[in-house]
Amino acid sequence: MLKKMQVKKHALTAISYMLPLVVASGLLIAIGNLTGGSVIEDYKASFDIPSALVSLGVLGMGLLAPVISGAIAYSIADRPGIAPGLLMGLIANAIGAGFLGGMLGGFIVGYFVLFLRKNLKVPKWAEGLMPMMIIPLISSLVIGLLMFFVLGVPIVWATEGLTSFLTSMQGSMRFVFGAILGGMAAFDFGGPVNKVASLFADGLLLEGIYEPEAVKILASMVPPFGVAISWGLSKLFQKKRYTKSEEDNIKIALPMGICMITEGVIPIAAVDIVRVVASCTIGAAVGGGFSMMWGVGSPVPSGGMFIVPAMTHPILFCVALLIGSLITGVMLFLWKKEPAAEIEETSSEEEEVDLSDVKITF
Repeated sequence: MLKKMQVKKHALTAISYMLPLVVASGLLIAIGNLTGGSVIEDYKASFDIPSALVSLGVLGMGLLAPVISGAIAYSIADRPGIAPGLLMGLIANAIGAGFLGGMLGGFIVGYFVLFLRKNLKVPKWAEGLMPMMIIPLISSLVIGLLMFFVLGVPIVWATEGLTSFLTSMQGSMRFVFGAILGGMAAFDFGGPVNKVASLFADGLLLEGIYEPEAVKILASMVPPFGVAISWGLSKLFQKKRYTKSEEDNIKIALPMGICMITEGVIPIAAVDIVRVVASCTIGAAVGGGFSMMWGVGSPVPSGGMFIVPAMTHPILFCVALLIGSLITGVMLFLWKKEPAAEIEETSSEEEEVDLSDVKITF
């Protein structure tokens, strides 16, 4: 159990290092594309600023496998793991193993470096060379050859098979895939299930498949938008569905949702977990299914409504988001019961406590 938690910790650490690069690179590509840029083929020839932005973003995306591999190895083995980890990521890029290859290479080389640090014995005079030369060289040599000739081949097959399967999906199959991914992304409001869906979408982004990222973004915004819609319906039809404190939380969750921060819904879900989780999951699943079926793609993995213009079909994305949010909102409005009578807030009118009779004796 502890080992499983450690593996998860290393993966999440690496993702936290990788995300700023993904976001920056994706936004550079988006801005460059929106302003008419294209990837520069010949850097010696003349080119314009939009093309420079697109090319810089593409170069950044090319660093993702090395960065996540290096970050995983660093998380496992500290500084001696950085160089071997980066090299494993470069190998993953070179052989076409992509994101999955980078992650696997980072884990393998990280644990191998950790093994060498604990078990490799050298003469006293060579101890200073261990972290900067001996360990990085041995680990890069052994695991690098393993990646090239043994581990890389099945990873490439798996990556190519998954990519081919996803790009060949049509109609109802695409809807089902988008629904599953969308439901997972919304299920626990940024928790472990959401992280699995996010990691899967981010990995496919590196393979040039943008649709899962759009589903992830949509599913992260459906819960706060849906809860806000249900609150609006309760006001419109004068049917009380939320307490005063829950309404205050909704006012905070909505702007957070615009920025793709789902966690603002957690205080509302905590009060009525079954209805809120079920409604948000179903709404995100339907919205995600439509988004995937309509071929909406996002080159940027985060940013909420602010990166919608960079998507392939921004209007269809907004329609899918509206459908999912409406389903969540209507379900909650119809399903939630009227809250019990609220306890009056007495923060400013608290009953005074008479302490005059309290005596302290020693």
